[in-house]
Amino acid sequence: MKMTFRWYGENDPVTLEYISQIPHMSGVVSAVYDVPVGEVWSEESINRIKEQAAANGLEFEVVESVPVHEDIKLGAPGCEKYIENYCENIRRLAKAGVKCICYNFMPVFDWLRSDLAKQNADGSNSLAFDNDTVLSLDPVKSELSLPGWDESYTKEGLRALMEQYKDVDEDKLWENFARFINAIIPVCEECDVDMAIHPDDPPWGIFGLPRIITGADSYRKMHEINPSRRNGITFCTGSLGANPQNDLIDMIKEFGDKIHFFHARNIKITGQRCFQETGHYTDCGSLNMYGMLKALHDGGFTGYIRPDHGRMIWGEQGRAGYGLYDRALGAAYLNGLWEAIEKGE
Repeated sequence: MKMTFRWYGENDPVTLEYISQIPHMSGVVSAVYDVPVGEVWSEESINRIKEQAAANGLEFEVVESVPVHEDIKLGAPGCEKYIENYCENIRRLAKAGVKCICYNFMPVFDWLRSDLAKQNADGSNSLAFDNDTVLSLDPVKSELSLPGWDESYTKEGLRALMEQYKDVDEDKLWENFARFINAIIPVCEECDVDMAIHPDDPPWGIFGLPRIITGADSYRKMHEINPSRRNGITFCTGSLGANPQNDLIDMIKEFGDKIHFFHARNIKITGQRCFQETGHYTDCGSLNMYGMLKALHDGGFTGYIRPDHGRMIWGEQGRAGYGLYDRALGAAYLNGLWEAIEKGE
């Protein structure tokens, strides 16, 4: 297992120096952020991340993420150009030593929350999702500023994109996923790179848009499409755990050999399709962090783990969900669990 930490580049208030001070931290998870979605990343930009990380004693072996262009998800004419660009990015990242690429196949919106700073009784704040609040929003008419939403969309551009998706249901989205994954996996095989798809967050349809990576049946289907081990999983506990019907420990046992990247995040389910993010410790939320890590370890996991979204604590301000302090506490807790599991054999 390698413990890693998300880093948003030179403008991230959480510096590489700070990340390197977290015990047993092997590397950073980052990406090239100044290139339009669908275009090829320059080797200079990729190597700059690697060099900056190395200067602080950290590896750069995981990318999160190489975004999938909407034309690929839509199956739009000409999407082959963007698929080939994606393949070239895989080749360039492999050349720089990247071993794992996290990505998602969520139409239009990435992870969504209704509140970016919900106040907790202890004075901290965290991300939260209230289904009624989200359903009351209109993504075309509302002034949305939500994590994961590509703010480069104009109101007109977003309206046009939503209109295009009216003809894309789950079956069509699966068809477009199959075209994409079957095109890139041979490149991954050649380059020794694992693809690790992130589950939909939350794992249900939003604003009438289809969602296809939501639980065990989704993983079975994607592996029927392409059984290569390279066609793997980012197992995000908070995303999958938002649906109580997902038995996370059983899923880890079933799909463990396809899990390349593990996002450890605890949430407290507060109602029907409602949840709030908490500290990583098991009893802080609704998810059994110890049980999941035990299942991961017992399955022979050798991939990457990172502490996922943290609360804002001790007066810290910064990118919602991505402060230093609570994620560092999470990393220390996860490292402690893993060491105890290893030594308890």
